[in-house]
Amino acid sequence: MAKLTFISWNVNGIRAVDKKDALKWIDDECVDFLGLQEIKAEADQIPESIFERDYKYQSINSSVNKGQSGVALYTDIKGEAGCCEHVDILDEGRINEYHFDNMVFFNIYFPNGQRSEERLVYKMSFYKRFLDYILELRKEGKSIVVCGDVNTAHHPIDLARPKANEKTSGFLPMEREWQDKLLASGFIDTFRHVHGNMEDRYSWWSYRAAARKNNVGWRIDYFYVSDDLKDKIVEAEILDQVMGSDHCPVKLVLDI
Repeated sequence: MAKLTFISWNVNGIRAVDKKDALKWIDDECVDFLGLQEIKAEADQIPESIFERDYKYQSINSSVNKGQSGVALYTDIKGEAGCCEHVDILDEGRINEYHFDNMVFFNIYFPNGQRSEERLVYKMSFYKRFLDYILELRKEGKSIVVCGDVNTAHHPIDLARPKANEKTSGFLPMEREWQDKLLASGFIDTFRHVHGNMEDRYSWWSYRAAARKNNVGWRIDYFYVSDDLKDKIVEAEILDQVMGSDHCPVKLVLDI
């Protein structure tokens, strides 16, 4: 048996994070899989100085829209990248898919639906395509780990002001129903599995009105695993002491 540590973080601009030396802590941690979202950069624009560790395998998926979205995956575990273009149909650089052993790891920056009704429709279609895809992988016997910025808080406990946001994308009934369906389909919200109904734990805070200082936040960054990995979950944490972005990292440890 071996423990694998996964870190997920929406950095909101990898070059901006680098200027703050906000990823240097990775050098002091045993991180087997690092998934970054919203890197807002092409592969050749990512500074070499983000951390000293030289991961053997890197997968950068940038958006066709320059300076937007984008995801990056770093690991020393040998495997091969997958490609689910039929999910990210607008080529916005939203998914890293990585196969190793009998497992599939996804690092995802899910769409935000707040900009317009059109984007909300796209977000919901993205959700559906992704769930359909991972259910097919489950039928093939694959174990699945999903991390990233889901851009939806699941339950009232997952945001500081649920009543005020009932009609806001990110907490709409149809968005939350997708999370219900995901869990009902055989997936586990690892943080809730470990911590139960622990309150006041968030992963994103607006830059406005001292939201982070006052802990007026949302838990929209998740690690989900297929239920066959339930007994393998060792640790699931929100690393809210790590600064550098409007999100904080989240962590998962599995004993595989």
